[in-house]
Amino acid sequence: MARPRVPRAKAAVEASDKKNPQRFKNRKEPNSPGDLGDPPEWMGGEQRLAWKTFQKEIPWLNASHRGVVEIATIIRARLMAGEECGVQALNLLRQCLGSMGATPSDASKVTLPDDDEDEDDILD
Repeated sequence: MARPRVPRAKAAVEASDKKNPQRFKNRKEPNSPGDLGDPPEWMGGEQRLAWKTFQKEIPWLNASHRGVVEIATIIRARLMAGEECGVQALNLLRQCLGSMGATPSDASKVTLPDDDEDEDDILD
């Protein structure tokens, strides 16, 4: 089975585009209409915090990921609020994380630049 293609933005964060530049030399990817941006207006409280957490944890997300981030945000906000989440909701969250390239196996490949921001900066 062929390995799934890594998006250019993710490859740049992982530096795999530098390690294997031939893989990305002729790759054409659709242009994104911009970065992930702020959470939708209808989100509030824990959902907005969950959205901003995803933004910080997964820096390669862009506007084309907004739909899957909305789904993941709703479920994660329920977890953050201490609400009950069933197996189906947790499986859906796991699928969303996989779609966003945020699974543990992906995270081990990502190298982010060091910064001195605190976790409290997510709320800003």
